Amino acid sequence: MAALALLALLLPGVLGNEFSVLRSPESVVFRDGKWPIPGDRIPDVAALSMGFSVEEDLSWPGLAVGNLFHRPRATVLVTVKGVDSLALLKNGVVSYPLENAVPFSLDSVANSIHTFFSEETPVVLQLAPSEERVYMVGKANAVFEDLSVTLRQLRNRLFQDNSILSSLPLNSLSRNNDVDLLFLSELQVLHDIANLLSRHKHLAKDHSPDLYSLELAGLDEIGKRYGEDSQQFKDASQILTDCLQKFADEMYDLYGGNAVVEVVTVKSFDSPLVRKTRSILQAKQNSNSVNPYNLAYTYDINYAVIFNIILWIMLGLALAVIIISYGLWNMDPGYDSIIYRMTNQKIRMD
Repeated sequence: MAALALLALLLPGVLGNEFSVLRSPESVVFRDGKWPIPGDRIPDVAALSMGFSVEEDLSWPGLAVGNLFHRPRATVLVTVKGVDSLALLKNGVVSYPLENAVPFSLDSVANSIHTFFSEETPVVLQLAPSEERVYMVGKANAVFEDLSVTLRQLRNRLFQDNSILSSLPLNSLSRNNDVDLLFLSELQVLHDIANLLSRHKHLAKDHSPDLYSLELAGLDEIGKRYGEDSQQFKDASQILTDCLQKFADEMYDLYGGNAVVEVVTVKSFDSPLVRKTRSILQAKQNSNSVNPYNLAYTYDINYAVIFNIILWIMLGLALAVIIISYGLWNMDPGYDSIIYRMTNQKIRMD
């Protein structure tokens, strides 16, 4: 009995995080169920929903096979740190438990978009306001040129005339607290993204898919500052829920109902996000710990295909050079070359 009680206490912490789909077109089918999704496979879910292939098959029943010839024009993924779930409206929202909540990124999805749609310059925006981390490629540089990305810019943006402070009920939150301002600035970023994109509606109607990946950590900072049982945390959670639903509706409408809007709520990641440095000693230490026996690296799945293509092309070229060289060496100048034929006639006339 004691073991069952301990398991009941641990399960909410393990599977308390959620992966929710707020909006999705008819061509992308998410089944209603409680199948847990591993945190490291969320990029694969985003890639498959956009019609891209993944290296490892995804045996998760939550994503069904939709219309392969009608893929969404945009994928919007918002990661909320500091809370395991939000009180989202259940009308049309599908949620799944999130297990093994490790840090992830949509770099693989962005690379696939660059590979297949390099000439059309799609919109790719990855933003983490609290860390001042931004990645914009393609038409995003022109569309979101005026988007506030640094903490100083975000703070100044909040105190402008057309900011969300003029219309958003703050309740117990304060405009004079840095933690509260960080949370509100992230909501301002959501509002500005939808507002800037509405000025360039033609980008939402092209044939290239767009990608938006946003990471919000303001609610986590409010929980650390005031506590999760405080009124400030409850008000911030409700404000964030309302803003996310409004943001999802705006992005979904801008793309004509052909966009997938997803939200990942995670209390805390199981392992911190390790950033690469330029230290040679650190790189050597990591390589030894991962590969202590100095084994060869694992070949890519396309290695055999590329090897056979290069091998047979080189053999064909080598045979072609040998045959052509043999023909030229045994060629009769009197019959096969017009140059020698004309020269021979000139010699006979002389």
